[in-house]
Amino acid sequence: MSPTDTLPHNWRPDHFLDRYELLTLALNQDHDGEDPIVATLVRKPGAPDSPRGAVLYVHGFTDYFFQEEMADFYHRLGYAFYGLDLRKAGRSLANHHQPHYISDLAIYDEELDQALDIITEELAANDSPQRVLVAAHSTGGLITPLWLDRLRRTDAQRHRRVVGLVLNSPWLDLQGEAALRSAPATALIGAVGRLRGKTVVPRELSSAYGESLHESAHGEWSYDLDRKPLNGFPVTFGWLHAVRQGQLAVQSGHIDAGVPALVLRSDKSRFKKQYDVAVDTADCVLDVKQIAQWSPFLSRRVLSVAIPDARHDVFLSQDAPRRLAYSTVGDWLRSEVDADRDETIGEQDGAVS
Repeated sequence: MSPTDTLPHNWRPDHFLDRYELLTLALNQDHDGEDPIVATLVRKPGAPDSPRGAVLYVHGFTDYFFQEEMADFYHRLGYAFYGLDLRKAGRSLANHHQPHYISDLAIYDEELDQALDIITEELAANDSPQRVLVAAHSTGGLITPLWLDRLRRTDAQRHRRVVGLVLNSPWLDLQGEAALRSAPATALIGAVGRLRGKTVVPRELSSAYGESLHESAHGEWSYDLDRKPLNGFPVTFGWLHAVRQGQLAVQSGHIDAGVPALVLRSDKSRFKKQYDVAVDTADCVLDVKQIAQWSPFLSRRVLSVAIPDARHDVFLSQDAPRRLAYSTVGDWLRSEVDADRDETIGEQDGAVS
């Protein structure tokens, strides 16, 4: 029996990933009237050699955790791996839910706090360092720095457990014409979002990105198309209003995740209505210039890196950019996160001798 088996958590076999385990997180009443709701924490089995802590990964919109290669990468570096499927997404999505719907990104704090607590409990039970690296993609890359900023200001004890932030193409602004980002457009999104939040935004959804990824089309990745459909879930005004408020909070310059941050993105964007080979070597979802513009606003220590020929999810890119992305994360961890830990341990050892 492993130490974590003695903890009061009902881990069960995951039905999507072989040998992975999941834990259902009970949540309070849904602010948006879609009870019952839960979140789902997924863990890679086994403790890493030379443990350095754990990774908490948060997905984006029309997404969930399925990236075993990424989990294996962090595991080899000494980080236990956990993926969080947020409420109404992935493993947490039920038939009565509007997929991913939320009226305020701060509502996600409930499952993020729970996940952080469970992970640090399990690290302690395994005699591993209680250090958590938060990693996130796209909308998750907006949700997580805002959460860490709130923790920094209101819950220092939890915040101290987090040692770094790795963001993969975070969604920090609305792509498209400048008029979409204007004050009148923002006010319109807010008005409709507050009054008729589940009204679908009238826009054409492209399947180009999904087709570039999934093995049934032009890609190499296998995942559940009910949880991550090729042309995405419908975008609603209430959800978009929540996202826009989060983006404006970042752009105000008043947030600070309070930990060193690495932001990865592609070196170019190419938007296509239908699949084209060009989207295999570019971000066809977000404007990478906007990611570069707003990344420095996330924390006081930010390294922003463009990965040539990467896709929107840089860790689902073709082989060469994917390998470069992993190498960049490894180098950054050694210099910005693990180096601080090793120096602290050295100082403590020197004080004792």
